[in-house]
Amino acid sequence: MTTKLETLEANLRNVVGDQLESLTVALGEVTIVVKAADYLSVMRVLRDHADLRFEELIDLCGVDYSAYGDGAWEGSRFAVVSHLLSIAHNWRVRVRVFAADDDVPVVASVTDIWNSANWYEREAFDVMGILFDGHNDLRRILTDYGFIGHPFRKDFPVSGYVEMRYDPEQKRVIYQPVTIEPREVTPRIIREEHYGVK
Repeated sequence: MTTKLETLEANLRNVVGDQLESLTVALGEVTIVVKAADYLSVMRVLRDHADLRFEELIDLCGVDYSAYGDGAWEGSRFAVVSHLLSIAHNWRVRVRVFAADDDVPVVASVTDIWNSANWYEREAFDVMGILFDGHNDLRRILTDYGFIGHPFRKDFPVSGYVEMRYDPEQKRVIYQPVTIEPREVTPRIIREEHYGVK
């Protein structure tokens, strides 16, 4: 007797197997990796095919692999990871697609397939700098409109590039270069020879 996970794996291989770069099953979860060129068509099939029926996009995020494995990662830098849910079949799948260009990462938008992708894609654009081709309202959603850079990228400085503060003389908020001096904090250690001994 086959398990639900084995059925899902077989259905994925039968329906979109020729468009998969990889399919892995680990820790009770199925992850598929698709090429950027096939991403939109695969996502549409995942939603529409009767053997799969992934009606819901429950999450979508951007990932920066530049420091993955302590810098041993050799593949593309940016990926978009989506989590899909099939209510009809009661199963889930994770879909990963890598952007072809590390300098200007672009992935197709799935907002026409699942409208819940709208804010997820805006967030991935805002914090990771991943562009979604076909998204009709791609603008910042979490950071300020004047924010420079993408704060979740691994090469973004922890203290940022600029800071904002209220200037009482100008009576407005102004931006200025970061004034925080980087420092190394070493904890003070107290060693007593007979500490805790009665």
